[in-house]
Amino acid sequence: MQETGFPVLSVLIFFPIGAAALLMLSRANEFAARMFTLCAGLIEIAFAIPLITRFQLGNPGFQFTEFAEWVPRLGLSYHLAVDGVSYLMVLLTVLLLPLCVLCSWTYIGRRVKEFHVNLLFMTAACVGVFSALDFVLFYVFWEAMLVPMYLLIAIWGGDQRRYASLKFFLYTLAGSTLFLAAIVAFYTQTGTFSIPELMNSEFSRTFQYWTFGAMALAFAIKVPMFPFHTWLPAAHVQAPAAGSVILASVLLKMGTYGFLRFCLPITPLAAEHFAPLMIGISIASIIYGGFVALGQQDMKKLIAYSSVAHMGFVTLGIFMFNQRGLEGALFVMLNHGIVTGALFMMVGAIYERSHSREIVENMGLGKYLPAYMGFFGLFAVASFGFPGLNSFVGEALVLIGAFQDKLLIGLLAIPGAMLAAAYMLRLGLKMAWGQPASPKGRGWADLNLREWVYLAPMAVLTVYLGLAPGIVMKVVSPSVGKVLADYNAKIERASAVAENEATPREVAEARLNAAGLSLDETSNDLNAAAAALR
Repeated sequence: MQETGFPVLSVLIFFPIGAAALLMLSRANEFAARMFTLCAGLIEIAFAIPLITRFQLGNPGFQFTEFAEWVPRLGLSYHLAVDGVSYLMVLLTVLLLPLCVLCSWTYIGRRVKEFHVNLLFMTAACVGVFSALDFVLFYVFWEAMLVPMYLLIAIWGGDQRRYASLKFFLYTLAGSTLFLAAIVAFYTQTGTFSIPELMNSEFSRTFQYWTFGAMALAFAIKVPMFPFHTWLPAAHVQAPAAGSVILASVLLKMGTYGFLRFCLPITPLAAEHFAPLMIGISIASIIYGGFVALGQQDMKKLIAYSSVAHMGFVTLGIFMFNQRGLEGALFVMLNHGIVTGALFMMVGAIYERSHSREIVENMGLGKYLPAYMGFFGLFAVASFGFPGLNSFVGEALVLIGAFQDKLLIGLLAIPGAMLAAAYMLRLGLKMAWGQPASPKGRGWADLNLREWVYLAPMAVLTVYLGLAPGIVMKVVSPSVGKVLADYNAKIERASAVAENEATPREVAEARLNAAGLSLDETSNDLNAAAAALR
């Protein structure tokens, strides 16, 4: 592990907490609260510069390691680090803070100070989730992000905010309880909460099945995968624009991050055993999310269901267990965060003008809001994987990984990409040139300077990562290779142990089954051949 003198990860976690505490205790007015949080977000980005300048490309291990004993008697430690799996999500989380402040500048008109306190706490918790290497520390951050997100929806959400916030909280809490049970089970087996130590440990097949089941349910709820997705559309529709951005760009990725960080390295036998089920659910999420999105009239609901489909591509890539699939999964995680976050920002911007999220109330805007529709068109075509834009790379890699594994899996995933094109083109075309055009649109102002400022970085990343994805590949490929190498080594060791403990007949049956043959049929064929030779 690479250690660094400057505790950059701790600073990225505790600086927003300190800023939130200071803001909460202050008597700042609305403008001062916005400016304070915006400046805090920009300082947070400045603190993240060492992550960019000192990250070692080609190093598959953990970097920027920070370690201190926390409760030695219980095996607890304050342990932070990032690798290629988590590095990009930390950077995306940090980038989003000032952008969320800007997109909420006029959207949030009440309890402004408290709103920005929640944004700062949310940023700290999300950075902690992606950098914690102690299970209890991870769980603290995992649970900590529940409270500010619940408050963002419950206080600043729409008319059905209480229903949506409660549903979000209960679903996520149920998953968290299962995850906590798995953490306790690992501790009883090993006496440690250290994630790297657990990644190097080996457990019985039965134990892995139970702990994988608990973790997989928790992560499937968080992603969310079909059929655990029902909390997501309500949460997205009712959340304020910044809440939807953080939810889509960061929180959903915690589930897929959990699959990559914990399920594959710690419970590889169970991951292999349940892979067909996870692949089936992933394909169901892709197809279901696409079809339901195609029928939506509410822009936020459409984008929410598209997230179910896109995250299905992530879990599909993970359970392919090959280099291209896992690289594609990490690409989709990053690019979905950029593109879908930007789309929610744009829905928030148009809602401030029309006070409606219905497509029919926002049609024919191309001639009234050309700059707005230009950005919207870019993010819409990026969302369905248009070549040359960022989402294309990730989904293409996932499909390559699927076809490498099994032709049928790749063929089943293809309709999801086609549905994405259908629902995003339908949305974009109606908003740009749909008839009848919204009569109110004639009086709406096009994008102002503030809106240009928060949309431009997302647009630049969308184009740059589509044309030059090599930088992301250099970050994720070494860590993906290590995850796969460790996974395959554990599978091979388990197979060797099972073969040594098996009877000669069981060994022969296993080898023939792997070749698609039956021991009894082969024995009958050999006996028949021997009789014929006599």
